[in-house]
Amino acid sequence: MEKIQASNVTLSRDERIKKEKRRLNGIFRDLDANKKKTVKSLIDNAAFMAIALEDLQEIISRDGYTEEYQNGQNQKGMKETAEVKTHMAMTKNHAMVIKLLADLTPPARRKKSRLQALRDDDGE
Repeated sequence: MEKIQASNVTLSRDERIKKEKRRLNGIFRDLDANKKKTVKSLIDNAAFMAIALEDLQEIISRDGYTEEYQNGQNQKGMKETAEVKTHMAMTKNHAMVIKLLADLTPPARRKKSRLQALRDDDGE
């Protein structure tokens, strides 16, 4: 199992996924029990993809975006690496899962900015 160095602490991929799951579960701690059951698999998938994307980014940064290929004697050139193709596809999937999760997130209780408060008071 590959370990990644992060802020002077080495964590395994599984440990990093668990940490991301805890972070995401914290965001959804106020959901009712039924919705929590619904989003569990989305959270699991989002955490896995987030860590996989980090790993892929590290590989791409280290090894580059392209690689040489040769098909037979006369056909050769450069192509995207498998990691780049996987990263692109997974980024789309991760964005979709995050959007689904974001749509389920309870609206934040934001304090109005002073400017917004003045605008609201002006119309009364």
